[in-house]
Amino acid sequence: MMSQPRPSNTGRAPGAASQDAAPGPRGMAVHYSRIALAILAGIVFAGFCALGTWQVKRLFWKLDLIERIEQRVHAPATDAPGPAAWASITPQTDEYRHVRLSGTYLPIFNTLVQATTALGSGYWLVTPLRLADGSTVLVNRGFVPKRASIAASTPAGVVHVDGLLRISETGGGFLRENSPATQHWYSRDVAAIGASHMLSNVAPYFVDAKEKSETASDAPVGGLTVISFHNNHLVYALTWFALALMVAGISWWIVREDKRRRARGAQRQESDHAGQD
Repeated sequence: MMSQPRPSNTGRAPGAASQDAAPGPRGMAVHYSRIALAILAGIVFAGFCALGTWQVKRLFWKLDLIERIEQRVHAPATDAPGPAAWASITPQTDEYRHVRLSGTYLPIFNTLVQATTALGSGYWLVTPLRLADGSTVLVNRGFVPKRASIAASTPAGVVHVDGLLRISETGGGFLRENSPATQHWYSRDVAAIGASHMLSNVAPYFVDAKEKSETASDAPVGGLTVISFHNNHLVYALTWFALALMVAGISWWIVREDKRRRARGAQRQESDHAGQD
C-alpha cells in the first residue's frame, strides 16, 4: 500500500514563509516606528529631567538669596553708599541693605506714590533728603492714607534716617505708567521723580524709613517694607520629575505590551504550523 504524500502548506497565507525569513515592508515600517517612538520618549524624558534639575538649582539659589537678604536686613546699619559707589550698586548685592544717612529734607518736592499696604490703600510719601556732600537721596518716609497727607509735617533741620536701601522701581505699576507731568506715580522711579523736580546728583536708589522714624501725629507710617520672595521651585521640580517618571512608566508599559503581543503572535503562528503539519 502506497503512503499518502504529506499535505503541503496549503493552509498558510501566501507569503508566510517569506515573512518568517525576513520582514516585509510592513514589518520594517513597524520596526522603524518603534525606534522613532523610543527616541522621542528618550528626548521627552531627558527634557523633563533637565527642567527638574534646573528648578532644583533655582531652589538653592532662591534659598541662598533669602538668607543673604535676611542677613542684610538684620545687620547693623552702615552708611548709605555715596556717589563714588553708585555705579556699582546692584539688586543682588545691595537690595534691602540696612543703611543710615543724615541730611535735610526738601518738603517742597514731596511726592506721593500710590501704594497698597497692610493698612489699606493710600500713598508712599517720598521726600528728597539733601546730604552734606550735596547729593540727594529719595526717602520713602512711610504710608499716608490720602493725597491731602502730602502736607504732612516734615522734620526741620538735620535729620537722621535709618532704613532699608531699595533699588529704583522703573516703568510704573501694573498696567499703569507714571505721569510726571501730572505728578501721578505708581512706582518709586528715582530717576523720573528726581527729573520731574529738576533735582541733580540723585542717588540711583531710595531708602525705606524704618518704623517710628517720625513721631508727629500726622507723620507717615514707616517700617512697612514687605520682604517676600515667591519660592515654588521645589513644587516645579517635583512636577517635572513626576512627568519624567510618567514618560518612563508609559514607555515601559508600551514595551511590555508590545513584547506580550509579539509573543502571543508567535505562539499562534507555531500552533498554526503544528496544525498544518
